[in-house]
Amino acid sequence: MSKTLSREQMLALAEHVENAELQAHDITKVTNDYPDMTFEDAYDVQWEIRRRKEERGNKIVGMKMGLTSWAKMAQMGVETPIYGFLADYFSVPDGGVVDTKELIHPKIEAEIAFVTKAPLKGPGCHIGQVLAATDFVIPAVEVIDSRYENFKFDLVSVVADNASSTRFITGGQMADVADVDLKTLGVVVEKNGEVIDVGAGAAVLGHPASSVAMLANLLAERGEHIPAGTFIMTGGITAAIAVEPGDNITVRYQGLGTVSGRFI
Repeated sequence: MSKTLSREQMLALAEHVENAELQAHDITKVTNDYPDMTFEDAYDVQWEIRRRKEERGNKIVGMKMGLTSWAKMAQMGVETPIYGFLADYFSVPDGGVVDTKELIHPKIEAEIAFVTKAPLKGPGCHIGQVLAATDFVIPAVEVIDSRYENFKFDLVSVVADNASSTRFITGGQMADVADVDLKTLGVVVEKNGEVIDVGAGAAVLGHPASSVAMLANLLAERGEHIPAGTFIMTGGITAAIAVEPGDNITVRYQGLGTVSGRFI
């Protein structure tokens, strides 16, 4: 990969995009101003946003993969998964409240999260290594919120925007990967008591563990790896579902309980 941005441009973009998140206002996609931006440029912006948060005292509590479900890729018209990070203030307790005044145009996705007990390093990381390194899996709901106008973006812009990360809810029950068929594990998404979408774990790159392996391989391109004890959201099993104030959501996971939240 190559870079097209100067360090000054990269730092300015990181501040610009992060301010849009923190102040909950939308912006035009960054490639409008920098049409030659590469993925390496975009990840430089994302990692600088991460550094800014850590400098202010925020903790990074996990990683997330994005655009990993066939439904999600079709919805967004893209074909390459991406990753982002999760900051401590993104976390919402099961049954908790998400304040939409802090967001722009939130949507929810049902996901399976992995927690590792051993480090994972690419390149060449594969499902077998992921399953051997997994402490447990747990259901999760991600709230995504692109900072771009009308939720319209290209892949480079969304990488720079930390893969639309904003909030996540974990709940349900932990399970050993040996006790769960993650390919066929079914989920049912309900909004205000109505079934909105259904899906199964295989929607995530054929197997959610493939998403974790891909994360390790993507991180290796920057000389990074997945440490032991990392919480990883593997990507949406269903297409993203818009939510607004007054909505209550519940996601039911086969054999793993439910995750719920409400939006005000």
